[in-house]
Amino acid sequence: MDQASDFVVATRAALAQLSALAVQYSFSVVGAIILLILGWLAAGLIGRWARNGLGRIHGIDATLAQFFSNIIRYAILVLVVVMVLGQFGVQTASVLAALGAVGLAVGLALQGTLQNIAAGIMLLVLRPFRVGESIETSNVKGIVVDVGLFATELRTVDGIYRLAPNSTLWNVPITNYSRLDKRRHDITVTTSEKIDIARAEKLLRDLVAADERVLKNPAPITFVSDFNDGSATVTLRYWAKSDEWFTVGNDLSRQVKLTFDEQKTKDLPSQTDKHAPDGESGPLAV
Repeated sequence: MDQASDFVVATRAALAQLSALAVQYSFSVVGAIILLILGWLAAGLIGRWARNGLGRIHGIDATLAQFFSNIIRYAILVLVVVMVLGQFGVQTASVLAALGAVGLAVGLALQGTLQNIAAGIMLLVLRPFRVGESIETSNVKGIVVDVGLFATELRTVDGIYRLAPNSTLWNVPITNYSRLDKRRHDITVTTSEKIDIARAEKLLRDLVAADERVLKNPAPITFVSDFNDGSATVTLRYWAKSDEWFTVGNDLSRQVKLTFDEQKTKDLPSQTDKHAPDGESGPLAV
């Protein structure tokens, strides 16, 4: 009888303890669920506020705004999870230490990727180039198609797709051919005995004056850039819009070549002087 009564007492005590634990942890579970729901909603709301707020700041790219808003959102979710674990008596200090160790390990494993992300953030903030601009570095050259957090997409002049990691475009000199609205171009011509300096300069000035794509400000100029005993080098310097620079330069270079060839042809003798001394022939005076 004593054993039976002891068993009943022990059973009642165990059931009472289980009931107390169930009541205690039921409140903890309900509180954890409510905390998770509120944390999820708060993380989404604050993330949207951050994205919209960053999007209204001049110079902040949409990709960068989305990236920072996601970081804020996930940071809030991690904080909520840690708080939920604290509801169940888990030592949050050890959890934070474990998360720090995991973050350090992931950072070391993804060192190159994180370097590209950091470079992508700087490129999106400082914007040394934008989509559609033509750039050149020591490693890559082409027209920018897209700027991402990890890499930049480009299209070369011969129609080849190229993906450049952002780390290769950061901390290196970047030449942007499209950022400014106008560019200078020089065309050089070597004079000969048939075409003197003054005549060469006049021909060059007439050519650029006839081309409406050549900018009037700064005004085109001609000057002697080099000379030797028998000839001189005359340079035509003009400015054109950046998007027309290549076409204008190509057209003017062709016109200069054809014009000077035509002038040289006009100066060649069309017949020989039959009355030259000693039966020799020579050009007629021009």
